[in-house]
Amino acid sequence: MRSTKPIAFKWRHFHGEVILQCVRWYCKYGISYRDLEEMMSERGLELDHTTIYRWVQHYAPELKKRLEWHKKCYSRRWHLDETYIKIKGEWKYLYRAIDERGNTIDFYLSHRRNAIAAKRFLKKMIKSNPTCDISVINTNKNPSYGQAIKALKVEGTISESVEHLQIKYRNNRLEADHGKLKRLINPTRGFQSMKTAYATIKGFEVMRMFKKGQFNIWMYGTRTEVSFINEQFGIYS
Repeated sequence: MRSTKPIAFKWRHFHGEVILQCVRWYCKYGISYRDLEEMMSERGLELDHTTIYRWVQHYAPELKKRLEWHKKCYSRRWHLDETYIKIKGEWKYLYRAIDERGNTIDFYLSHRRNAIAAKRFLKKMIKSNPTCDISVINTNKNPSYGQAIKALKVEGTISESVEHLQIKYRNNRLEADHGKLKRLINPTRGFQSMKTAYATIKGFEVMRMFKKGQFNIWMYGTRTEVSFINEQFGIYS
C-alpha cells in the first residue's frame, strides 16, 4: 500500500502527529528536551532528545510560516521594546512588539541594539502586517527607535501621521510579556547560535499567540489547537 504520509514528513521515521505533538509541547510548556524525551517514553514512544531538538529546529519556523495567513489584524496602537537573550555566552537582543490588547505582532533577533536593528524590525513588522493602519508607536527611551521611525517616514514606509510616544508605563504589559516568554526560554540554558535561537523562539512565540487567543477565530466546531496545527501540515482527523 502506498504511504499517505504528508509531504512535510516524508523520510521521517515517526508520524506527523507525533512530531507536531513534540514540537507543540516543547514550545508551549517550558520543558527541557530530556524531560520531553522522558514524557514521550511514558507514552510508549522511544525518542532521543536530540531527535526532538531537530524536529523543533525544522518545524517550529515552518509552523510560524504556515500560520502567517491566519493572523488577525491588530489594533492601531503598537508597543515596541527589546529584551536580552543569551546565545553562546553572549547577550543578544530580541525586539518584540504587541498591540494595546497584548496580542503579539512580531519579533526580531539581532546581534546589536541600534538604529539599524530597530529599522529592520519595524520594516519587517510592517511588511508582515500590510493591512494594519498604525496610529501610534510607543517605545522605550532608546533613541534608536526615534531615528528608525524618522528614517522610515522619509522613505514612506511609515505614514507621517503616525505618532511616536516614549511613555514607560504604557509598555508595562510588554515587559510582563517578556517575562512570560523568558519562562519558556530559561530551560534551554542558553542557545548555541543565532540560527537555533531564532528557530526555537519562533515556536515559543507562536504557542504564546495561541495562549493569547490570537487564532481563536479559527477554532470552531470540533476544531482544536491540535487539529488546527495538524491541518496546516496536511494531517486531518
